[in-house]
Amino acid sequence: MLRLLRILGSALLLVTVVAGSNAQDRYPSQTVRIVVPTSAGGITDILARIIAQNLARSWGQPVIVDNRPGADQMIGAAAVAKSAPDGHTLLVTTDSSLTAVPHLSKEVRYDPLRDFTPILALGQATPVINVSATLPIRSVQELIALAKSKPGALNYGSFGNGTYAHLGMEDLKQRAGINLMHIPYKGSAPAITALLRNEIAVLIVNKSVVDEHVQTGTVRILAAAGTNRPASFPNLPTVAESGVPGFSTGTWWGLFGPGNLPRPIVDKIRADVVGILSSEEVQKLYRTNTLERMDVSAEEFVQLIRREFNHSGALIKATGLNPT
Repeated sequence: MLRLLRILGSALLLVTVVAGSNAQDRYPSQTVRIVVPTSAGGITDILARIIAQNLARSWGQPVIVDNRPGADQMIGAAAVAKSAPDGHTLLVTTDSSLTAVPHLSKEVRYDPLRDFTPILALGQATPVINVSATLPIRSVQELIALAKSKPGALNYGSFGNGTYAHLGMEDLKQRAGINLMHIPYKGSAPAITALLRNEIAVLIVNKSVVDEHVQTGTVRILAAAGTNRPASFPNLPTVAESGVPGFSTGTWWGLFGPGNLPRPIVDKIRADVVGILSSEEVQKLYRTNTLERMDVSAEEFVQLIRREFNHSGALIKATGLNPT
């Protein structure tokens, strides 16, 4: 009986391997849809479109980008979570869709750790903390002093609940003992407009988004918001170096499939997209938007998501934010 079980087990393993190989050989067999849970025109959308165009050429199948914004990126993410695990529906999104937003909403309709298959980390950005140049603030410590002198009078903006612009400022508030009011906007563009109009005093955002306004003197950068000084602007001190020990925030982009995506398909998509990320087209996008590659394996990517999911949950609980 034991011998029979061993034979059956070996046969089952062989069938699984052959089936996986056949799935990879046949993939893709139809149009591939890359869901982007934000509006067209942002970095997430542009990155997805570059990937889609290049994959369509190499795969010989249409690869389209499907923008599904709304509900703090949950609409698009849920659409992928519910799709068939055959690799024909993928997701390009920022970390907040899986690591922060699920902690902030009672309406989330997916399990961020079970309903997605992480395929590849696409890149990361170290944002900067900015203020309107009309304010008499030139350092993080001066921002803290002004906020303490006017409790609750200053506003800060974000581009949605759960984004690094939101959670980063909530973390800063807690560490520095200050009180600023949160105003969420539907994207970085309206948040920048609000900063220029003095509707908000502070905004954490990617440096490339504010470069034009820094050059014209309407926005002032105070510090880098990540753990380390970015390689592209090494003379800019971090918030932690500016007197707020332990502070760090940032964002990354990833490519995902629905849960239980077969490993051979994951490996094929990952290998093909890695080649695209090395192209001059993507490298130019990275340079223009002060992004950096992330050199992590598939297993390390899974651990990164789990680690940041737990970190976001702990931060949200510590700051007293309640799910809505």
